[in-house]
Amino acid sequence: MDSLQGFETSTANPSTTLTPNFPTNLSITTVTTTATTINTSPSAATSSSPSSSSSTSPSTLSRYENQKRRDWNTFGQYLRNHRPPLSLSRCSGAHVLEFLRYLDQFGKTKVHTQLCPFFGHPNPPAPCPCPLRQAWGSLDALIGRLRAAFEEHGGKPEANPFGARAVRLYLREVRDSQAKARGISYEKKKRKRPPQAPPLPPPNGNQNQ
Repeated sequence: MDSLQGFETSTANPSTTLTPNFPTNLSITTVTTTATTINTSPSAATSSSPSSSSSTSPSTLSRYENQKRRDWNTFGQYLRNHRPPLSLSRCSGAHVLEFLRYLDQFGKTKVHTQLCPFFGHPNPPAPCPCPLRQAWGSLDALIGRLRAAFEEHGGKPEANPFGARAVRLYLREVRDSQAKARGISYEKKKRKRPPQAPPLPPPNGNQNQ
């Protein structure tokens, strides 16, 4: 799946109006700066044991939590660079869709068009000029992390733009179209139930007869 870290502003498309000044390596820079500030703070070296453990907590976060923090910072910066700028309280599912489409320019997954001879071919034997897109799995995981981060930052579940119906439909459309174009299936494998033991035979009621 595609990595959503370290986006670079594309110079091939200067007409992009959504984020004309989107900074390079936004998410990684933000996290690195935060970690450095905490670890090199003089108070961190002289504080007591409880304070030291709390100051180093960002470095002990799980990989999921670190990625969720980077994604949240990236989306926040996207809103600030939007024209006009948007506040989180005014963000809707439509703005989330704009964000997902914006990310496509950083994608690394080849998605064949219907006119391409390799349409539906899982392993194309030769290169083609079809566009690169964000893989469905990457977008689906990203939305899941942002939906959780929104509520962790005080957002109400019923007002969560990342859980909007339009976003779910868009992800489903991306999944189906990429499955056809790439000749792969995203269907989840059903778990096989363990074989059940045969039922015990009923007690013989004719023994007392």
